[in-house]
Amino acid sequence: MSSCEGCSDSSCSINQQGDPNDQQFQIRQALDKRMCEVENKIIVMSGKGGVGKSTTAVNLALALVAQGKRVGLLDIDIHGPSIPKMLGLEGKHPDADDEGIHPMEVAGLKLMSIGFLLPSTSEATIMRGPMKHGAIQQLLADVVWGELDYLLLDCPPGTGDEPLSAVQLLGSGSAAVVVTTPQDVALTDVEKSLSFCTALKLPVVGLVENMSGFICPHCGERSDIFKSGGAEKLAEKTGVPLLVQIPFEPLVVIGGDAGKPHFLEYPDSATSQAMQQVAMAVIKFNEEK
Repeated sequence: MSSCEGCSDSSCSINQQGDPNDQQFQIRQALDKRMCEVENKIIVMSGKGGVGKSTTAVNLALALVAQGKRVGLLDIDIHGPSIPKMLGLEGKHPDADDEGIHPMEVAGLKLMSIGFLLPSTSEATIMRGPMKHGAIQQLLADVVWGELDYLLLDCPPGTGDEPLSAVQLLGSGSAAVVVTTPQDVALTDVEKSLSFCTALKLPVVGLVENMSGFICPHCGERSDIFKSGGAEKLAEKTGVPLLVQIPFEPLVVIGGDAGKPHFLEYPDSATSQAMQQVAMAVIKFNEEK
């Protein structure tokens, strides 16, 4: 586990003398202290909306917990936070004290979302770029994450303010898992996510192809409702490994709406087994880097 003790990195704000009246420096120093306790940071992202990115983030986080890892999940979708509902915590609010905001917890997974801080579930979050950056910075700096093996960040779709802020704020030890579906309209946007990672020198663990065919629960027949083979072609084109192809299972949607994560409810399902594969790929990636 990373530690600030004995660190001589002069670029780290913890080892710098700043003006005690400089609020931004104090926030940055608090952020660096929190992130010093987090060994690996994984940004779950996609250039396209509606590909099951938040579902992937939730179930991947729980799969890492199942591997004995200490895991936190931060929802940085400022305008449409879905993590509270997907984990059965909608309308709940975290405790706070002099130490900071204490994350919510489900099945050993530490959680934070701006959705927990809104007065109601229907309250709109109206922010522009600099305000979003500040909000994400404070969620990272003010939350008492403690020592974590993995902190996962669930980003909104696209390559805009939120993922850019995440990369800038998290610093070293960060990597991305990029989620797609098989159809061309998704793959075109997802390729832009990979270009974003290249431009920002953010390593990519691999691609997750979600909704990769529908397997009928009655007859077992597979139907490729969103085409097939798209992510394989993108992996070949970009050199980014395709980690897994996850079939569409209606129970995943039902569980997300009910606040009962699929990985916990159906640990032996095809989706849960696929999430275990992604978790193992993430662990291997970070052990080898």
